[in-house]
Formats: sequence, structure tokens, C-alpha cells
Amino acid sequence: MMSLPPIESLRGGATAAIAAADLDLKTALAQETARRWFSRTLSIRSPRDPALADRPGRPDKPELIPPKHMEKRSLHTLKGRVALLHALAHIELNAVDLALDIVARFTTERVPHSFFDGWMQVAFEEAKHFRLVRDRLRELGAEYGDLPAHDGLWQAAHDTRNDLTARLAVVPLILEARGLDVTPVLQAKMRETGDDRSADILDIIYNDEKGHVAVGAKWFRFLCARERKDPSATFKALVRANFRGPLKPPFNDVARAEAGLTPSFYRALVSVSQS
Repeated sequence: MMSLPPIESLRGGATAAIAAADLDLKTALAQETARRWFSRTLSIRSPRDPALADRPGRPDKPELIPPKHMEKRSLHTLKGRVALLHALAHIELNAVDLALDIVARFTTERVPHSFFDGWMQVAFEEAKHFRLVRDRLRELGAEYGDLPAHDGLWQAAHDTRNDLTARLAVVPLILEARGLDVTPVLQAKMRETGDDRSADILDIIYNDEKGHVAVGAKWFRFLCARERKDPSATFKALVRANFRGPLKPPFNDVARAEAGLTPSFYRALVSVSQS
């Protein structure tokens, strides 16, 4: 069992996990902070909490490059499957930090404790996902850091650092919801190649991610209701102001519905992407 530094509060544990460059320490801190928060043995904040860093801690590798420079490879080759899993590990690692950042950055927000319950559950599961994918890379003779990766996901956190409603619109309701759209296709392709082990990991991630999008949708609606704002109109305005990149169908209607995303959100997505 890894020896962890003292965790004095929810914000302190989340902040320490974000700052950790050792990825075993980062995921262990995320999960232990979640366990202690769920058992109600942590306060939300402490006067001794460390300052929240602008960027999460990372090892020296992977090299970060612009998304347009990422090489595309066929999943019908081992190198192609390793490249996909490496990209997925990078996404899941960023997802750990994004969930922790929602907690650490917004502990002064007027929200119920159940808000933090939801996001620490997300952080716990994202840490599990990262470990699963990294372990699968190792089984295939690779390691996280062997290939370049891009930095677009953390940019979304930086761009919405001062607005919780915008953060919820961009991270769970766009970035994580997109995972619901593409993962079933990737699962099917993995099974076509005979890589059932990787496909099974994708299945675990896919089912957990529905819950993550649902957490985002729940609290986005909560904040809109408190401000007496229309959720769909607010979502569209926030996407236009805070998100860079194309938003295109097809959408996984069934999975999105299970996560609480209504068709009005889809129309906003499509209209924003085409405007």
C-alpha cells in the first residue's frame, strides 16, 4: 500500500491529487480522498489547504503536441490499438484532474454536499479507468508516455475556471458526452480484431461515463433553476462562449437519454457547431 501524505480536507486532498506528478500517487490520492469524503471524515475546507495549481502535475512523458498533429492508425494493427489505448489513457488521466478540479475550485460555491459526492465518485472512477487502460497498455508491451498526446482537455478547464455553470456545460455535457457517442463503435472495432480484453475495458468505461454525464446534467439543471434560466438556452450560450472545436452528430441518443440529456440539448449542439 502506497504511503500517502496527510489529507486534511476535501479541497486539500483534491488539490494534492491534482498537483501530484507521480500518477500512482495521483490516482491513490484521488481515491483515498473520495473514500474519506464518503465516510464523512473530512471537512470541505481547511486553512492549511495548498493553493490550487494552474496545471495538473504530470510526468516528463508523454510529449504534448497540438491535436491536429496526432497520427491516426488502423485498429487492425497492434500499433493502432496501442495508439488508441494510449490516447484513451491520456483522456482518463485528464478526466481525473478535471473531476478533482471541479471539487477543489468550487468548494465555496453554494451547493449541497451531494454535489461533491457526485464529483468525487466521478474522480474515483476516472482513476480506476486510467489504471485499467494503463495496465492494458503494459500487457501489450507499451507504457503510458510512449506516444505523444494533446492538451486540449485541460484547456477546457482553464477556459471555464471562473464559472461553474460553464464548466459543467463544457466538460461533462460536451467532452464526456462525446465519449458516449464514439465508444460503442470503438468497442465493436476492438472485438472485430479479437481484442476482447480491451473491448471489455471500454465497456466498463462506457457504463461509468453515463453516470458521469448524468452528474453533470443534474447539477447544470440545478444551477440553471436556481438562477431561473432556461437550461437549453443557457447551454447554447455557454458553448458558444467557452468551447473551441466542432460539435457534430451522430449522437448516441439512447445513452444520452439515459444520462439525462434531452433533445433540446442536441439541437443546441448542432446549431452551435454550424453557426
